[in-house]
Amino acid sequence: MIHDHRICALGEGPLWHPVREQLFWFDILGGRMLSQSDQGPLEWQFSENVSAAGWIGRNEFLIASETALFRFDSETGTKIHVVALEADNAVTRSNDGRADPLGGFWIGTMGKNAEKGVGSIYRWYMGELRRLYADLSIPNSICFDPAGRFAHFTGGDNREMKVNLDAKGWPAGEPEVFLDLTGTISEPDGAVIDASGILWLAEWGAARVAAYAPDGSFLRAVEFDAPQTSCPAFGGPDLTTLFCTSALVGLDPATHPNSGKTFSAPNIARGQSEHMVIF
Repeated sequence: MIHDHRICALGEGPLWHPVREQLFWFDILGGRMLSQSDQGPLEWQFSENVSAAGWIGRNEFLIASETALFRFDSETGTKIHVVALEADNAVTRSNDGRADPLGGFWIGTMGKNAEKGVGSIYRWYMGELRRLYADLSIPNSICFDPAGRFAHFTGGDNREMKVNLDAKGWPAGEPEVFLDLTGTISEPDGAVIDASGILWLAEWGAARVAAYAPDGSFLRAVEFDAPQTSCPAFGGPDLTTLFCTSALVGLDPATHPNSGKTFSAPNIARGQSEHMVIF
């Protein structure tokens, strides 16, 4: 079903706020953060691309933009700069991001025109922004197992990677291939791991979010009426609703009238509660 009918050129970054019990998401190219309340649709407009967020408190978020990470109060509109994010590089913008179980925040950057090899993945933790991986094309699929033992990500080459994490949440060892979608119609996009350890992957081009077991085997898929599914999130009062953003960019709206909308599917699996970013 359709959760929100507003069209996003490039929907991304759905976040179920566990305190507010409310879904927030982004239209990257439109520079918007969106949500809904009992009073109706909500929208915050920014002066640059914004793509992902973690929650800090009831009203406050850490938001990633094309030039920075900043704190944002959704009630007052107050912005506080935290750290520059490739602010001196006009070619790139932020993309997929998520808070990890220790309260750090992982964020990817990529070329605004998907230029090959200009992207990176960073982790912000305890006041430090550290680059973890460079020379990537479209960093995506950033997510974590419930115990914080490992992370997943993709660099935009159709391979879903897995890397072990140390006690402070930093990568320990080299990433290994978890899933290879080379030769299929699917491209790995956003992902989330549920409470039981199953990976739910938005597959760009395939109009679905697919579930993969911890050994990488395919389990099932939830289909949505938009070919460019971009990122999933679990939410709802019991965290069993699967939400998914999508994108209209590059498609004919007459042929794909629901592309760019945000979808929901109830009673799919039980997700993790999204982790709070620790300052």
